Amino acid sequence: MRIAQVSPLHESVPPRLYGGTERIVHYLTEELVRLGHDVTLFASGDSKTSAKLAAQCDRALRLDERCLDPLAMHVVMLERVSNWESDFDLVHFHTDYLHFPLARRMAVPHVTTLHGRLDIPGLGPIYDEFCDVPVVSISDAQRRPLAQANWVSTVRHGLPPDLLEFNPEPQDYLAFVGRISPEKRVDRAIEIATALGIPLKIAAKIDKIDREYFETTIKPLLGHDLVEFVGEIGDERKGAFMGGARALLFPIDWPEPFGLVMIEAMACGTPVIAFRNGSVDEVVEDHVSGFVVESMDEAVEAARRVHELDRRRVRARFEARFTAERMARNYLDVYVDLCSRGGLPGEVVTQSTPPGAANLLAGDGPPSGEIAAA
Repeated sequence: MRIAQVSPLHESVPPRLYGGTERIVHYLTEELVRLGHDVTLFASGDSKTSAKLAAQCDRALRLDERCLDPLAMHVVMLERVSNWESDFDLVHFHTDYLHFPLARRMAVPHVTTLHGRLDIPGLGPIYDEFCDVPVVSISDAQRRPLAQANWVSTVRHGLPPDLLEFNPEPQDYLAFVGRISPEKRVDRAIEIATALGIPLKIAAKIDKIDREYFETTIKPLLGHDLVEFVGEIGDERKGAFMGGARALLFPIDWPEPFGLVMIEAMACGTPVIAFRNGSVDEVVEDHVSGFVVESMDEAVEAARRVHELDRRRVRARFEARFTAERMARNYLDVYVDLCSRGGLPGEVVTQSTPPGAANLLAGDGPPSGEIAAA
């Protein structure tokens, strides 16, 4: 089947460093190509893919000092998607709600994965108005604030099984990976580690919006002898970093939509100690792939007992639940269902096999890999 994947342009696909959405777009795109589909990826020009790359700008906008208005290039990209829509059997958007007015008027099937938090004030009217646009959640918990949205499925993230190496023998430290922001609660991670006298290594990105929080709240805590701030790391360092840890600390204080870092740790065999919020209960199996806690006392006790968990079993649960192939096949089920409706919201076509659906199910499609000029 001919599938368009439309990525945000803030980061390349895959991202060089932090960039959860673009990372998932990459894993999904590569897996769909491997399964035999003809995929076109709308993304920044510094992206690397085995699909056809429709380059929308020279480089990721976050890394381009010339970019003062990232919205402008996204608007141009969506116009190009609209102009090319007849080239595709289905368009899969990852650009939040920016494209909703366009998508509503498209003649081909489309779906949108919502990657972010949805409890933000002011989102309700958007999903009241665009209640016909089909959307996919990345956890069941993510849906709760917007029950009125046109949810067609939940598809949890997945990783290539060979991306991160299993490590059965960790070193003597705990790890925190993610962003430095109030809701991620790296301060809790520091408190847990220092309470136990265990070193903590922090690999984290600091966004401009969180710079003041870092300087005033977190930086003073980094002077402790047990705390090491590593900074932002990419995939080439992530496996050794997380695989070497006794446990990943995920002490969040917000309704996490998914938490990709949790399954990255599990892929290394590293248990996750996570506070019960958002998707955590859907990702971490308590006392199997980690501990789900509700207080600092419980978190400290869990970190003390984490050696009781079998790291091989943690890796096995990752392989059973969170691979890229499982994710791609779940999305293919969504694509088939939408194609069977003829592409228009609410319209059901009586033919049993719409154009392209047989190829979709079989995994057939022309070879990919050529570059499509924007």
